[in-house]
Amino acid sequence: MGNDLAAFAKENGVKYFMISYTDLFGGQRAKLVPAQAIADMQKDGAGFAGFATWLDLTPAHPDMLAVPDPASVIQLPWKPDVAWVAANCIMDDKEVDQAPRNTLKRLVAEAASDGMHVKTGVEAEFFLISPDGKTISDEYDTASKPCYDQQAVMRRYDVIAEICDHMLALGWGAYQNDHEDANGQFEMNWAFDDALATADKHSFFKFMVKSIAEKHGLRATFMPKPFQGLTGNGCHAHISVWDKAGKTNVFADNSMELGLSAKGKNFLGGIMKHASALAAITNPTVNSYKRINAPRTISGATWAPNTVTWTGNNRTHMVRVPGPGRFELRLPDGAANPYLLQAVIIAAGLDGIRSKADPGKRYDIDMYQHGHTVKGAPKLPLNLLDALREFDKDKSLKAALGEEFSSAYLKLKHQEWNSYASHFTQWERDHTLDI
Repeated sequence: MGNDLAAFAKENGVKYFMISYTDLFGGQRAKLVPAQAIADMQKDGAGFAGFATWLDLTPAHPDMLAVPDPASVIQLPWKPDVAWVAANCIMDDKEVDQAPRNTLKRLVAEAASDGMHVKTGVEAEFFLISPDGKTISDEYDTASKPCYDQQAVMRRYDVIAEICDHMLALGWGAYQNDHEDANGQFEMNWAFDDALATADKHSFFKFMVKSIAEKHGLRATFMPKPFQGLTGNGCHAHISVWDKAGKTNVFADNSMELGLSAKGKNFLGGIMKHASALAAITNPTVNSYKRINAPRTISGATWAPNTVTWTGNNRTHMVRVPGPGRFELRLPDGAANPYLLQAVIIAAGLDGIRSKADPGKRYDIDMYQHGHTVKGAPKLPLNLLDALREFDKDKSLKAALGEEFSSAYLKLKHQEWNSYASHFTQWERDHTLDI
């Protein structure tokens, strides 16, 4: 694809562009721009009032301009008149440092300057639920172990197949779809890619899944723990690093333990070193901590970690190494901001490589059964406030992500926590009314 969005519109019959950016809370914001005006928008950007979204700006700030990145453009397969394009946020001719896509781009460039090309894949789980959000959408999906349920996935064939058809048409390399471990829950997989491309696809995937669900009279949610007692929505990330040309996997070394090179072990060491702090990014909501600190679910396992440990091909740990040359971070959840998720992985990993961080002892036990026998491994934060405090204490991770971003994120997330803490709940009345 060329760099001319006006030409793209003419070649593909596009009438409108959605110029889209993602704010600090993962909200996707867009302006619908007619193709006749896209040339000016590509040059100057579409104007937004940043304060009106979740960015640390005031009503007095000048216009924030969202400048579309033509490399990210995607024609909506379900509405071909429209194309979505990710944008970079600019203000007063400077990049807005706190904007998530800008933060990721900066870290991708930093990795590249060290000769490293980070490639990732994500497994973005979601539920198909009723429009009011109160129940799963399939009344017959009631098995106690519903994972890979053949009948249940076929009852939602129309939705899942339509989304998968679109991913295939877009050339994403979609390769499998399944009913997941919770009733009403699904996962759809596509090929790994450069970190920025994965983040753009992840953003678009969430938009597409919600749109197709609505088209079928349903609602899709990526909320980390939408239903008590059911497995939550994870967003596991598979991580590898390649050489500057992107041709050779520098994490792969068959002579090393689990086929993970010394550089791969150091990158993993950075993830382990910063785990408690990066949880504030990978698990960014109050609800996130209902998933990673959950009691056993109806299916028998939460499939989410609560301790900072790593292993081989074992799904009960925070990180597993399922095969040579890559590892899977199982901590992130469905609320993770697609751009910040990639950014914090790179930030922690680069620090690990530069400091030659040791990931620590490898554990191969069943953490759900024998986790109590592990001594000395940190526990993950119990709630969002604890995670924010850990992030605030981690000066090197904050610096790697950028001080402006880190300050803005902490400020707005503390406001969110305070709003939650001041909310009166039925639990308080049930347990305190007669004290």
